Formats: sequence, C-alpha cells, structure tokens
Amino acid sequence: MTTMNTTLTQPRSYIAGEWVDCTTLDAWNVDPNTGEPVHRMVTTAPADLERALQLAERVYEATDFTADQFRLERADALERAAANVEERVEEIARIDALTSGTAISATRTVAAFLPYRFRGAAAEARSIARVTPLAADGRDVRLHRIPWGPAAILTPWNGPSFIPAAKTASAIAAGCPVILKPSEHAPASAQIIVECFAEAGLPEGSLQLVHGTGDIGAALTGDRRVQVVSFTGGPGAGRAIARAAAENFTVLQLELGGNNPALVLDDADVDVAADGILTGMTNLNGQWCEGPGKVLAPHRLVGPLREALSERIAKLRIGHSLDESTDIGPISNEPHYRTLLQRIDGLRALGAEIDQPGDLPGLAGYFISPTIATGSDPDRTTAELFGPVISLHGVDSDEEALRAANEHPSGLDAYVFGTDTDRAIAIGARVKSGEVRVNGAKVLDLGDDSAQSFWGPSGIGGHGPAESVRVFCGDRVVGVDSPDLPM
Repeated sequence: MTTMNTTLTQPRSYIAGEWVDCTTLDAWNVDPNTGEPVHRMVTTAPADLERALQLAERVYEATDFTADQFRLERADALERAAANVEERVEEIARIDALTSGTAISATRTVAAFLPYRFRGAAAEARSIARVTPLAADGRDVRLHRIPWGPAAILTPWNGPSFIPAAKTASAIAAGCPVILKPSEHAPASAQIIVECFAEAGLPEGSLQLVHGTGDIGAALTGDRRVQVVSFTGGPGAGRAIARAAAENFTVLQLELGGNNPALVLDDADVDVAADGILTGMTNLNGQWCEGPGKVLAPHRLVGPLREALSERIAKLRIGHSLDESTDIGPISNEPHYRTLLQRIDGLRALGAEIDQPGDLPGLAGYFISPTIATGSDPDRTTAELFGPVISLHGVDSDEEALRAANEHPSGLDAYVFGTDTDRAIAIGARVKSGEVRVNGAKVLDLGDDSAQSFWGPSGIGGHGPAESVRVFCGDRVVGVDSPDLPM
C-alpha cells in the first residue's frame, strides 16, 4: 500500500539464502500519521525458524575464525553492503519516517550515517587481532579472539534502520552467524538492510532474517544454539530474555532504557537548558531510550524553565512525518501512543500540572503535543516516558537533585545544565548513569572513543567503539604449559 509515495511491502523472512513468505497474523501495521493499514503483521513459521538455527550452528562450526582470509572477506562484504545502502538512503529514510513517525528531516540524517557505520565495522573486522602472542618466558602461548557463536539480534521499532544495521554490522565483523528479528511494528527497514547484505555476497547463513512477536524472540533467546543475544527494548522484555538466557548462560547485551534524569543547576542558563531539554524530548519524537525524562531544577528556576519550554513547543510544526516542513511527527504505533496517554494521566494523578502547547494537525494519526508535567513527587515519578514528554520538579539543592536522580536510576543516560562546566562535570560524575551530557541532549556519542556501560536497571553490557570485539567475541588462551611454574 502506498502512503505519500512510500510503499511498504509485506515482510518476508530470509532463510538459508532465500526469501521466504511468512505467516500472516490477524493484525495490521498502520501508518501512524493516518491510522490506515499498510501491511499485515507476520511471523516466521516454526519450521523456517528451526532451519535458520540449524544453519547458523553449522556455519559456525565449519568456520576457521583465525584465518586472515576470513576477516578480510567479512570486511570486503561490509564495504559492499555499505555501497548498497548508500544507493538506498532515501528509501530507508522514508520508510523509517513512515514506521517510526519521526520527521523525514531526522530520518534522512540517520540513514545517511548508515554507510559510515558499515565501513567502521569493516575497519574493525580488518583490525581485530584474531591471534595474539602472549609473553610466557619463550613458550608458545596465544590469545585467540573468537566469536561466541550464533547471535540473536532483537531490535525495537524506534530505530528501525540504525539499530538493526549497527548491531548486525558489528556481529558480522566479529564473525557471528546472525539471526535478526526486528520489531513486529517496524520490520521494513531491517529487511532493506538484509537485502543490502545479501546483494553484497555475504556467505549463506552469515545473516538470516526472521519476523514475529514476542514468541519468536523467546524461541530464539531460549535456544541452546544461540550463544549471544543483543537486545534493545523495554525492561519487561529484557527481564524475560535474561531469565531465558540464564538457563544456558547465554552472553547478553541488553539496552533497556529508563527515566533519564536532567539536573538543572542553580547557575544554569535557562535558555540553554530549555534548548537542550527540548532537543532531547523531541529528537526521534522523544522515542529514544537515552532521552531526558525527569528534570530536576531549583524551585526558583522551575517557572522560567516551564515557560521557556512552553514557548518553544508552541513554535514546533507537528505534522505528517513525510512532510518536509514537519518538526515532530506522530508516535510510532497505537499501543505506545495509548501507553503515553496513560502515563500523562498518571502524572496528572500524582499532582502534576500538564502543559501541551503544541498545535496538532488535522490528521487521524497518533499525534501528541510535546508535554511538560510540572509538580509531581519525583520519588513517585519513575516510569520511563519514551516520548515527547518530560516531568519537571523543584529541588532545594544539588544534593537533593542527586538523591532524586540516583534513588531510581535509569543507569543509561543523564544530563546536567550549568554555566560552571567543571562543577557540572563533577556533579555529573556522581550520577549513576553510563553517560552524562553537559549542556546538551544530542543523539550521537559525545566523542569518537565514547564507551558507555549500562548501569543498574538499564541493562547488561554497554556499547562503544569496540562493540564487535567486546560483545560478540570471547577470548581463548591456548599455549604450552611449563614444569617450571610454581603451581
């Protein structure tokens, strides 16, 4: 079905080098701008899922990961896939905008970055030291860096192209046979990514694509043949994956998000803080796990900050995600739209005053004004909002702000706003979070070598420059023992 000249085809699985029809479900993916159906939800048949798992295991067992030829072939395939993606950047951007609701101006920026991510993974594949000699008094001892095994990659609807592309590229660089399952709410962009890899001549079984709801994810993560699981999504699903993985002690990378705190210090420039918070709450429609949620400011700055945010929100152009003039589009899907409305009602029930100054378009989609909820008890305002919504709270001191931030930590991201940079960084270092941004709230990493751990309830593991080595590979030491060692 075509929506504003963008067509979404029925999703298909990619198993053993072939595109396979899926089983259709009694549910539809819809255009979040209009609520109109675009294609049926689908699931991969159990027999096809089993074929994918069997092939992934065979490919892993048959591969010599220490051979230079292997890593160079992987790097070359990643380079070819990058060239294929480059030719489809506009198509990916439009499909991302349609499935996530994010404005096309933003999804173009994301899509344009994908070839660079692939080429970065190719460089990683070339530079991974697969076998490294270790100092051992002249004895032959070697450190082998080897992919764990078949990898299940489960990705969410809010980053429909970038998250599948980035995780898959890293796992392929490492050498894991990959089974990718995108969100059932946004499968189309992931399918294009797999098409680009397939056309790049990636060996059969190196990458397979399956579709479905939580039952397919559970079947993958609980299967003994899957040796590593990389998942980005909600904490409920993350806990279920962790429980399933515990049976086989499967290696996990879980990015789960949380209600990220933003600390506005008493010396903050209100305009700088308002600009940064607005950027964070509207980037990707606020649908990103590192976006600001709970804003903690001195009591005297709450009113000015609330007013500055309201003025900025009122100027935003809320509209169709494929409209070139749109600043912020609709929420991606109806279930999450309903959840956001319930959370706003919940904030109101906690005593918050609700400001929604945005002008909504005359469309039947899942639109919501960026929202400021002021005055609820911060200790009871703990749920991740995951949308263009922030809660605003008054505090008496930096110590109270830190206590409120760390009492229910997100563990993923946090923000500090203040004119004294040294003081802001010192306070940021006390927040229980993997990344703390000072005077801004952009999406991209703070620096080229940024590495971020997932603290507390935000997940297991982390992400950073050496993700393919750190997440998808394990170390194995092989060498000659010595009778001269003391024990």
